[in-house]
Amino acid sequence: MAMTAHNSSNSPALPTNPIAPIAVICLTQRALPTARKIANNLQGASVHGLRTRVSVKDVDVAFDDTIAHLQQTFSSDHVIIGVCAAGILIRALAPLLAGKWQDAAVIAVDEAGDTFIPLLGGHHGGNRLARDLAERLGSKAAITTPGDAMLGLALDEPPAGWKLGTPETVKQATAALLAGASARIEVEAGSSAWLTNSAIAQSEDGSVLITATAREGADDDAISDSAETAITYHPPVLALGVGCERGCPADDLYELVMETLAGQCLSAKAIACVSSIDLKADEAAVHELARRLGVPARFFDAPTLEAEADRLVTPSDVVFAETGCHGVAEGAALATVGPNGKLIVPKHKTKKSTCAIALSQDDITPDNIGKAQGKLSIVGIGPGQIGWRSPEATALIGRATDIVGYQMYLDLLGSLIDGKDCHHSDLGAEEARARHALELAATGKDVALIGSGDAGIYALATLVFELLDREDRADWNRVAVQVSPGISALQAAASRIGAPLGHDFCAISLSDLLTPRDDILRRLKAAGEGDFVIAFYNPVSKRRRDLLAVARDILLEHRPADTPVVLGRQLGRPDEEITVVPLSKLEVDMVDMLTTVLVGSSNSRHITRGENEWVYTPRGYAKKGPDAAKAPVHSSNDTSKNDKAE
Repeated sequence: MAMTAHNSSNSPALPTNPIAPIAVICLTQRALPTARKIANNLQGASVHGLRTRVSVKDVDVAFDDTIAHLQQTFSSDHVIIGVCAAGILIRALAPLLAGKWQDAAVIAVDEAGDTFIPLLGGHHGGNRLARDLAERLGSKAAITTPGDAMLGLALDEPPAGWKLGTPETVKQATAALLAGASARIEVEAGSSAWLTNSAIAQSEDGSVLITATAREGADDDAISDSAETAITYHPPVLALGVGCERGCPADDLYELVMETLAGQCLSAKAIACVSSIDLKADEAAVHELARRLGVPARFFDAPTLEAEADRLVTPSDVVFAETGCHGVAEGAALATVGPNGKLIVPKHKTKKSTCAIALSQDDITPDNIGKAQGKLSIVGIGPGQIGWRSPEATALIGRATDIVGYQMYLDLLGSLIDGKDCHHSDLGAEEARARHALELAATGKDVALIGSGDAGIYALATLVFELLDREDRADWNRVAVQVSPGISALQAAASRIGAPLGHDFCAISLSDLLTPRDDILRRLKAAGEGDFVIAFYNPVSKRRRDLLAVARDILLEHRPADTPVVLGRQLGRPDEEITVVPLSKLEVDMVDMLTTVLVGSSNSRHITRGENEWVYTPRGYAKKGPDAAKAPVHSSNDTSKNDKAE
């Protein structure tokens, strides 16, 4: 079945640093529209709302204690955008402040979203983020740091990709410029308009020296005269092409690269990205190298690299026979910098790895180079309630560029998927969804395949791995696959009525579309004889109505007629229903496709205490006697005793 794709918004969200997730804090229902608008314009941002004042169904994370939640969120290195009074943020976070270079950005926004005020981390991304959001939302950014206000830029916050080589001199250099000194700007590499077009006073004999270079070290004699106010930047102009044997040790490749850079007096901070052939898109050493250098990894197909054959210094027929191109490291470096760039370091190698370096005339933008390793996150979003969706699931969905799923499940995600390419298909088209998700990820996209409940329980994760196993396609095999768990239907149903899964249990699907009917009957008999608590998935459909009744009759041969059966329907949604009936009274018409059925064991109990009704399955604590609660706790390293105690 064909997949249908649409984009939820004509305005893509601003990219954010994946290492620093963003929490948009909302303390009132009145501020919620502004909070949601901000989050929708930031990839991966989530809205956190005060439970007593904000509709829980409209936020991604609900909290009860504002100060504690702010402190916990800040301590976990989140950027915080508080749609609230600045004083609340200041009082909450003041005890946690570590320093200018350590603290994450904190921005205060009024409830109407008219003004963005960076309170912390202005030179750590806060000023730039405030400006970007203000421009996008038609608001204004109140920048209070003197460098930004008077010079038009922050010298310790260069543009994306640029790295500051001398952080220790920025403070004194900025002070000198603010006091009226002029700067001498020397650009050896990179697109330096952000410097030359700023409000910095410039002169040939300026006392502040600002250098943009791909070289390592300040070896120019002129720097010694103004060392305390000399600033060095490394623009993203170096393309690092690499190749390696399959399973190459990460240290082998990393040490080769660092030795090569040192031998050429080049700075690792000027590397824009690590590039290679797409055959290496899943090579651990390549990704570890990129991680250590703090840059993305990008990959090219063999024809693209072979197009650089005429510019290679060390072409190899052996490499061509193995890969389809005459050079991986040199070819990848040259493909990255384009026709106007040049190879400045030919191939260096060890027995297991190679590297080469090319220089670009302009800043390299990795997002426009080759393609990334494709990512496929198979995400379980739980039964449908936002509060039951894990933070990891929310983060993976927020990070993704493409969302694939059944339309009803996508609808449950609401504004979290605004601005993303969404691909949906009909119920029953599970293989088409899984296949389409793999196809998208194989092109280098970051894809989230959405399922309800848990992704690995009667869900799409199994189908993805079955396709990988059955088809063994090279492009699919290079995709990074991650399974993100969700609260399963059986967990949700059990939680609503007590603890029916308190002892041994199993899950059985009553759908004979994929499982032979005889296998289902055999498992029902075995589960009945074993006295397991049983969770029935897919208990009925419009056409399949008899197996639930058959299951009931089989179980009645092995457990009492009054065994409690929990029927959980539309779990986590507004029309949720929880019903308990005796096993002998269970009728097929009580159940539909949206119902999860939990059948107790012979020991399960249905009780009423006060106004509360519960179902639980004892584990056997009562057998330990009246002093069980007073028993000593065994040490964590005595596993045999712990197992017995539990």
